[in-house]
Amino acid sequence: MHKIEVMRDFSEIVPYDRAEVPLYIRGGKLSMFDELRVDCHWHDDIEWLYLTEGTVCYFVNGARILINEGDVLMVNSRQMHYGYSNQNQDCYLSCMLFHPSLFCQNRNLFQKYVTPVLENANLPYIHFDSAHPLRQEVTKCLARIFALKERGHEAYELEAIALMHTLWGRLLKEKELFAAANGWENQDDIDIQKNMVSFIYQHYGEKISLDEIASSGNVSRSKCCRIFKRYLQQSPVDFLNEYRLKASLHMLDNSDKNITEIALACGFNHLSYYSKYFYENYGMTPRDYRKKGAVKSEKPIDSAKRQGVYSF
Repeated sequence: MHKIEVMRDFSEIVPYDRAEVPLYIRGGKLSMFDELRVDCHWHDDIEWLYLTEGTVCYFVNGARILINEGDVLMVNSRQMHYGYSNQNQDCYLSCMLFHPSLFCQNRNLFQKYVTPVLENANLPYIHFDSAHPLRQEVTKCLARIFALKERGHEAYELEAIALMHTLWGRLLKEKELFAAANGWENQDDIDIQKNMVSFIYQHYGEKISLDEIASSGNVSRSKCCRIFKRYLQQSPVDFLNEYRLKASLHMLDNSDKNITEIALACGFNHLSYYSKYFYENYGMTPRDYRKKGAVKSEKPIDSAKRQGVYSF
């Protein structure tokens, strides 16, 4: 199964095709990911998603987008996002992560034509659906880029970057990249979410309260809960406990600590509570898990009640 790697602040470690060229191009079925999903994340790159078969759902900063066959979704830089299967169905899609540094090297041109788009809090994404007048142009351009990568010709990166410059200019000409979306909250809420998640990642082994999670984002308890619900569809406490379970799985697999030591190290103060919570989520006790080896999924068995997530 494929898996993305994320840092403590939810930023993705992007495995570019070549380390010195921040360009990532991949295609494949959603089923290559465990449970048709991956963790919520963000990156500096601009993401282009082209769906060639089936349907898929995406969340970008809390907004749900249904992407149909033939659609393209552009996710702006530094947006919290993830995708998940629509009605547990597989699909085929191609994805490109294009780092802004690949745009024009002239500083004045970059500041005039790129920076305003990256910093537009009202433009978290553009959905080029069947009703969008530029959908055909966008899909043709992306299809050419993905074909270049598939053929793997020498200097395909130069051609791909040139095509993206052309597409960017076309979207600027049509004012698409300066269009304002309605109903979007301030970018500050996204930064607050990242700070609170980072706090949980750093202190999950300690006894932390909802007040402390909220304080890490400098918000009230109620706003803390609203932000988690909007962007992650979980309460802060549920997110904390789920992460503690994931951490305990890793320790069960990769350490010689006993069950009690692992429970305490992961922030569970009582072995009985940890064992009960573990059983409720994975269908076995921590001791049985260690005996039988890793379970097929690191997600709770009741996660099917929630929507899964995916992204390249």
